[in-house]
Amino acid sequence: MKRANIKYLAISVILILVLSLSSGCLLPSTETSPPLNSSSANNTSPIDHGWTLPTVESNAPVLPSIADVVAKVKPSVVAINTEVITYDFLNRPFTQEGAGSGWIIDETGIIVTNSHVVEGAESVTVTLSDGRVFPAEIIGTDSRDDLAAIKINAGKLPAATIGDASKLKVGDWLVAIGNPLGLEISAKEGIVSRLEVTVSVSSGQTLYDLIETSAAINPGNSGGPLVNMAGEVIGITSIKIATVGVEGMGYAISINTALPIIEDLITMGYVIRPWLGVVLYTVDEGVATRFGLAVNQGTLVIEVAPNSPAAQAGLEPGDVIVGFEDEEITNTDDLIQAIRATQIGQEVEITYWRDDTKSTTYATLIESPPP
Repeated sequence: MKRANIKYLAISVILILVLSLSSGCLLPSTETSPPLNSSSANNTSPIDHGWTLPTVESNAPVLPSIADVVAKVKPSVVAINTEVITYDFLNRPFTQEGAGSGWIIDETGIIVTNSHVVEGAESVTVTLSDGRVFPAEIIGTDSRDDLAAIKINAGKLPAATIGDASKLKVGDWLVAIGNPLGLEISAKEGIVSRLEVTVSVSSGQTLYDLIETSAAINPGNSGGPLVNMAGEVIGITSIKIATVGVEGMGYAISINTALPIIEDLITMGYVIRPWLGVVLYTVDEGVATRFGLAVNQGTLVIEVAPNSPAAQAGLEPGDVIVGFEDEEITNTDDLIQAIRATQIGQEVEITYWRDDTKSTTYATLIESPPP
């Protein structure tokens, strides 16, 4: 009896399903989202059915071969090794070795490098690109602009070609050639990143008119040439920013700034500059408060050399120079640059504060004394 009831129940369910389908009444669906129609599936709107890809340009300029540049310049680049006597914390002397680079400016054996490469060295040795080694004598050094000239007893050497740094543009290709890490002469390519850069180095020294380059600069590159794609020296590698997270920021002294200094070093043994005869310190709010100054910018006169143009003009320690000719002086670098732009024998107007009084005086700049 129970089996018949189950059979009749199953038949009843089947009949209900058939009737529901035939009447268009569907059972609930498990889908929760409505089906996509054509408008919701494609909501883009083409702007130009006739658009085509741009034509590929095939007339792009071909860059000069860096290999050709290196082949031209490398024979003029030298490796420099030095020995300096220094002392440990017990004041015991020991020899410290150093390495740098240089380049031949004259076939008679005159070589240009950085002052910090050779200054204070007990011995200087130069290795040419052909492997020959020569002792070198220091002709002259200039720590202010970090340049030096040395000489070896050799002749008919391949002197480098000198270029014009004023023609450089940001983005121009450059090659730094030198003796990185004291290993051997090698080349690193880069571009001009910035021009006419001023950088203060760790010793408190400030270098001007630098060329910033992305070419890799490493210890030992100092003094080597930075050359353009014509193989012409347009800079002298000097420093790099060595800070964690900083890459591709090396600096070279512009050849246009370096040449007059190099000429003085070779012909005089030191650099001749217009000279005022003062020791200076930049004034800021902290310095003004500390010394009770009337102004919070300018350059404070710390010392005046006897019989110097500054002494003859009546300047005294404690004066704050705020004007030089038509230039406003806000710090020491301003005054140094202003003096560099003058000529020996030129009379200049100097504006300064002494206590609470602003005054003007005149000084005639003379030739800087030998170091």
